[in-house]
Amino acid sequence: MNYANLIRIARKALMRNKFRAFLTMLGIIIGVASVIAMLAIGQGSKKSIQDQMAGMGSNLVFVVPGSQERGGVRFDNSSQQSLKMADLEALRNESRFLVAFSPELRSSGQAVFSNKNTPTTIYGGNTDYLAIKKIDLASGRLFTPTEIESLAKVCLVGPTVAENLFGEGSDPIGQTIRFKNIPLKIIGVLGEKGQNAMGQDQDDLIIAPYTTVQKRILAIDHIQGILMSAVSEEKSNDAILEVETIMRRQHKITDPQNDDFRVMAQAELVSTFTSVSDILTTLLGAIAGISLLVGGIGIMNIMYVSVTERTREIGLRMSIGGKGRDILLQFLIESTMLSVTGGLIGILLGYGASAAIGSIMGWPVVVMTQSVVLAFVVCSIIGIFFGWYPARKASSLNPIDALRYE
Repeated sequence: MNYANLIRIARKALMRNKFRAFLTMLGIIIGVASVIAMLAIGQGSKKSIQDQMAGMGSNLVFVVPGSQERGGVRFDNSSQQSLKMADLEALRNESRFLVAFSPELRSSGQAVFSNKNTPTTIYGGNTDYLAIKKIDLASGRLFTPTEIESLAKVCLVGPTVAENLFGEGSDPIGQTIRFKNIPLKIIGVLGEKGQNAMGQDQDDLIIAPYTTVQKRILAIDHIQGILMSAVSEEKSNDAILEVETIMRRQHKITDPQNDDFRVMAQAELVSTFTSVSDILTTLLGAIAGISLLVGGIGIMNIMYVSVTERTREIGLRMSIGGKGRDILLQFLIESTMLSVTGGLIGILLGYGASAAIGSIMGWPVVVMTQSVVLAFVVCSIIGIFFGWYPARKASSLNPIDALRYE
């Protein structure tokens, strides 16, 4: 059995019908390219989410008001006023797994300077707020504890707010803007962070002392959230349990079912987003993989046609001593060559499509070596699997009947 000779015969048979061979490979080409591109989009989205979540602090732990039932009526968290500064102080004094603490308050509205205005959100925090949320200060300074105590009318602005109100490249430090008719002097500009995984502009914000937002803008005596940093990402779960224990003692809650707060960690959100992304990536890959199945059916179809067209040739080869396994291998090699060649072209097309999607549409894409290897292995298996039956049929032909075939 001369394998080199069988490969040469298979190559010549395919070259006799170049266009038909190309159309047969097209299903495999599109299938492999689709699998690589879809998995690249899925992996890119997953990595983008993980990077952006990490940029917000992978050891972030936060407390927000939770829904509570009173008198048979359940109130959602937006109507709760369950968090107080006393809760934050209790956490600061009693916790062992937390190292930084800040209240958080927020309000949406129009920021105004001269004849310009822009819709944005103002956040209130203390001197730990920027460190907890991993926000850099590009220029200027952070507000001081004294300014927090005195409800000072000062603020830090994000790059988007600065550009919308003062123009690109301008220095807004020292200027005074108005937010809900409250004048705020700009003492710093925040570093650029870009969009998050949900497409939200992370630079479109104002940060002020929490007392200023609480008393001057919102006119409330409670806080809307508590942000904290765990000593490490690995200790986030321990920190959550600790916070729940302290908060229940603070709020005199004995049954966890009656909690009027919720404790979450950034690591938990990252895990949730990653799981969702993995499911979507698998779904995209499965949908694209259907093209490979269709391509395999195309290979089987064309190999049946080839066996029918070359029935007399098969009979002639058998009559001069050709064995059934030689005929089987010849047609199996043809189907495998179609599949593998289509797979190689599909890999190149998949890389090109991924690069085009990333550059033209701006989507994050990451081509994984595993996805390329998987797509190539699957297309090779498909070539062998779908080529086997037509090849088996060819090898089992009766030489006499084959020679008589018209």
